Amino acid sequence: MKLRKVPQRMCIGCQEMKNKKEMTRVVRTPEGEIIFDVTGKKAGRGAYVCATDLCLAKAVKEKRLEKALRCPVPTDIYEQLRNELVK
Repeated sequence: MKLRKVPQRMCIGCQEMKNKKEMTRVVRTPEGEIIFDVTGKKAGRGAYVCATDLCLAKAVKEKRLEKALRCPVPTDIYEQLRNELVK
């Protein structure tokens, strides 16, 4: 049998390549709304973050999420992301 390729994405916090399924995707929709994409298929500009507090803290400190999404990110989005990672 032929082995399937596992999709890899880079974490905006630790800058490491990891499996797409292991990460959380944050999307800026065409309407400008910032949401979490559980399915990984929503339309818009996306960024991936590992499921660790350290990666999220680094992404917040260096404003990497804002750079990746190319728009300012409100603090409540960061709080929602922290809550999502705790689950």
